[in-house]
Amino acid sequence: MTLISMMSGNALRDLNTLPASERKNDSSSKGNFTKTCNGNTIENVEELQKKNPSSVCINGGETVNAGVEVANSEVEYIESENLGDLEDVNTCLEKLLPGLESKDWVLVVETLNNVRRLSIFHREAMHSMLGDLIPLVVKSLKNPRSAVCKTAIMTSADIFSAYNDDLIEFLDPLLVQLLLKSSQDKRFVCEAAERALEVMTTSVFPMSLLPKLQPYLKNRNQRIRAKASMCFSRSVPRLGVEGIQEYGIDKLIQVAASQLSDQLPESREAARTLLLELQTVYEKSNGLSTTIPEQPDMNSWEHFCQSKLSPLSAQAVLRVTNIAREGLVIGS
Repeated sequence: MTLISMMSGNALRDLNTLPASERKNDSSSKGNFTKTCNGNTIENVEELQKKNPSSVCINGGETVNAGVEVANSEVEYIESENLGDLEDVNTCLEKLLPGLESKDWVLVVETLNNVRRLSIFHREAMHSMLGDLIPLVVKSLKNPRSAVCKTAIMTSADIFSAYNDDLIEFLDPLLVQLLLKSSQDKRFVCEAAERALEVMTTSVFPMSLLPKLQPYLKNRNQRIRAKASMCFSRSVPRLGVEGIQEYGIDKLIQVAASQLSDQLPESREAARTLLLELQTVYEKSNGLSTTIPEQPDMNSWEHFCQSKLSPLSAQAVLRVTNIAREGLVIGS
């Protein structure tokens, strides 16, 4: 670590000890020059650097170290519905890949927003470029600069909405990064990644998506497991009754049962939601009553669980589903 980095780090720690009002007053200064690029406003904050060279605040509340960030700036994140169309589609397409490969992070952000515009307004025009485009979006997802990372996350969501199952062969690297970003402590990046994952689960056909998600249910990182569990639980109902039977309700119940004992409550809640969905599908497909039978027959949900799971897992699953069913019967 260089002396300059150490001094910048110390200054940043000193800043963080100031009262919030003082930090706000110091970091709210704007520079004298504004550069607008297709709806993104990049504010130059040279005056702020003079007042406090150690750190600045970027939109979203993130504090960055001036010793690490080459340019201190504020980025406006544009929601999909507020993006406008492009004036020259062909020129934009030609500049797309070079723009994403640029070392100029402002240009990368601008190009990512153009990828979003193309996804929304000119889906077919960019379709043939997906194989070259996705790795560069993934590269931006890995970028340590949060402005680039978050814009790439928003770009991923728009790509999911536009291309649906056409993304399956390119999905793995996107999925890895979105799960990682949704599991980190930087709140505004985390929330954007969670929204992108939600769009993914409503856009990509679950028969293709579930096998991609399943390995992450056993990831060493418990927060990644939790995010994957939530995606898995949201995707299964989209299969419908026939789709669940085709995928294998026995496989799905084993997945859900394994998540019931997870350390994080998000994983356990996702598992409970999935189990209730599976119970409903099983009983409908077998013509069973939702009331609790005194003597369960061979086709009952209870017998099915006991035949597909270990005794302890079956007991845990039946505890969850019986409590929910008893509550439904009492409330009816």
